[in-house]
Amino acid sequence: MQLIQFNNIMSMKNIKKLFFTACAVVVTSATFAQNNLLNAQSPEEIGDESIEDIYAKADGPIPYEYVNDRDIIFQKKVWETIPLDQRQNLIYYFPLENTIDRAPLFNILKDAVMNKKITKVYYDDNFKFKLNPNDLESKFVRTDTTEAGVDQYVLEGRVDKQYIIETTLGPSDVKEYRIMGMWYLDRNAGELKYRLLAIAPVVTDIAMKGKDYEGTSADPLFWIFFPDARETLYNSYAFNEKNPAMKINYDYLFNARKFTGTIYKTDNVYGDRNISDYVQGNAMMQLLEAERVKESIRDLEDDLWNY
Repeated sequence: MQLIQFNNIMSMKNIKKLFFTACAVVVTSATFAQNNLLNAQSPEEIGDESIEDIYAKADGPIPYEYVNDRDIIFQKKVWETIPLDQRQNLIYYFPLENTIDRAPLFNILKDAVMNKKITKVYYDDNFKFKLNPNDLESKFVRTDTTEAGVDQYVLEGRVDKQYIIETTLGPSDVKEYRIMGMWYLDRNAGELKYRLLAIAPVVTDIAMKGKDYEGTSADPLFWIFFPDARETLYNSYAFNEKNPAMKINYDYLFNARKFTGTIYKTDNVYGDRNISDYVQGNAMMQLLEAERVKESIRDLEDDLWNY
C-alpha cells in the first residue's frame, strides 16, 4: 500500500513538472516574439533579433517527411482559390505596407523572387516552363510614356524622365492566391495527409491598372514551387490576432491550412480541366461540385476504417 501511494505521489510530481515545463516553453516563446520593442534604447534598435530568435530561424522549417510511393494507396491533386476578401483570409492580405516586424505576403514573395531567394518560378502549374529572371521585372512594373514624351522623342530623339510613368503592382492589387496540393492516404500512418506543392498570386492586370477598365487577370502572375519558398515563408511573420505576442509564420499557416479555400480544379481524365469548364453558367452548382469533390476526398479516410 505504501509503495502504491509513493508511486502515485511521484506520478503527481512528474505531471506538475511537465506542466511547469510546458508553461516555461510558452512564456519563453512569447519572450522571443517581442522584437526587442521593450528593451530598445532607441527606435533604431526596434526589431533587432535576439540570439534566441537567430537560433530559432537557423533551424529552418520542419522538413517534409519522405513518402515512399509504394505506401500511397490513394492520391488526388487539387487546385484551390484563397479569396482575400473573406474574413478568414485577411491575414494573407494585410498589412498593405511594411511595419516594424511584418510585411505584406505579396511583397515577401516578390522580393524573394527578385532577389533570387526563390528560384523555382514557373509560368504554369505543371512546372514545365520556367520563368526567365529577365522577364520578372515586366511582371511587376509597366512603363508608359506621356503624349508630351512622345512628341519630345519625335523632335529630339529622347524622352525626359518627367514624361515616363511607371505603374507598379502592390499588395492591394492581389485579389486571391491559388494553391496546388496533393491529398494522399499513407498506409503506414493510416491517415489522410496533405502536401502543398505550389502557390500563385492572382493580381490586377498590369496592362489595365490605372485605366478606366481595370480588371483582374484571369491567370496567375506566376507559380512558385512551394518547397522552394518554405525558407522565406518560415522567416516571415503574420499577425496573430488572438495573441500578437506569439508570432506565427506563413510556412505554418499554409501547411496547417489556416485559410478558407474553394476547389476549382482536380486532376482528371480530361486534362485537369476546371470545374467551371464542365459546370458552366451556374456559380452555385460550381460551389456544390467543389464541395462534392471535397467530401469525396474526406470520405476516403472514413472508408478506410469501415470494414
